[in-house]
Amino acid sequence: MEQLLVIKIGGNIIDDDAALKAFLNDFASIPAKKILVHGGGKVATELSGKLGVQTRMAEGRRITDEDTIRIVTMTYAGWINKSITSKLQSAGCNAIGLCGMDGMIIPAIKRPVKEIDYGWVGDIEADKVNAKFLSQLLESNFTPVIAPVTSNKEGNLLNVNADTIAQVLAQALSEFYNTTLIYCFEKKGLLMDVNDPASVIGEVNYTFAQDLKQRKIIADGMIPKIDNAFNAIQNGVQSVVIGHAKFIKNIASGEKGYGTYLKK
Repeated sequence: MEQLLVIKIGGNIIDDDAALKAFLNDFASIPAKKILVHGGGKVATELSGKLGVQTRMAEGRRITDEDTIRIVTMTYAGWINKSITSKLQSAGCNAIGLCGMDGMIIPAIKRPVKEIDYGWVGDIEADKVNAKFLSQLLESNFTPVIAPVTSNKEGNLLNVNADTIAQVLAQALSEFYNTTLIYCFEKKGLLMDVNDPASVIGEVNYTFAQDLKQRKIIADGMIPKIDNAFNAIQNGVQSVVIGHAKFIKNIASGEKGYGTYLKK
C-alpha cells in the first residue's frame, strides 16, 4: 500500500506566524500523500476576551458553551483553517480546508455530562469516520486540512480534540494506506527533563510509557497525546512520531534522530 502521513500541528506553532509559515512551506514540499490536522492555538481565547466571553477550562480542556462554540467555529474552522489552506496553496500544495461535518468525515456525539459538563464538546464516533471520502480526495491530489470542529446527527456544532482527530483519521485510513501519524509542536519530542530541550527520548514502548506516567515525566497535556498515539499503533497505524515542527521534513522521510518514535 502507498504511504500516507497524517500530521497534526499544534502548540505554540499555531500562534507564531513565522514558525507556522516555515512549517507549512516544509509540509507543502513533502512528496507523499498527506493530511494536516490543526489545533486552535490561543486565537479563540483572545477573541473571547475581546467579545467579553469568559474562557473556562476544566482539566486542561475548554468548556464550550453557546457563545464559545460560535467563537471556536469562527476561529478554528474559519480564520485558522482558511489561513493555513491559503498559505499551502501559495506554497504549491493543493490544499482543501475542511471540518469534521463536511461530508460527515468525522461524526461525533455530544460528550455526556459526568463530573463536568463540557458543553458543546464532541466525542468522535470512530467506527463511522468517512475514510473513503478522504481517500477519494487524496487520490484526486488534494491535501485535506482538517479543523477541530464537527457536528452530531442533530446538527449541533461540536468542539473536538485535534489530537484525537488525527489519531482517528490515521486509524481509519490505514485500511487504504500505510499510515504514519506525526504530532508536531514546539518541542523536539518527549523529554526526560522538561527543562532540558536536549533530553529527547528517542523511542518509547507502551510499558516504558506507563512507567514515565507514574514518574510524572509524561504529564498534563502530554498524557492524552501519548494515549492517542498508542491507541493508533494498536489499531492499524504503522508508526507514530512526536517531534518539533521545524524537523517535519526529516521526520516525514523516516530519518532517525528527530523526535520520539512510539512502538508497541
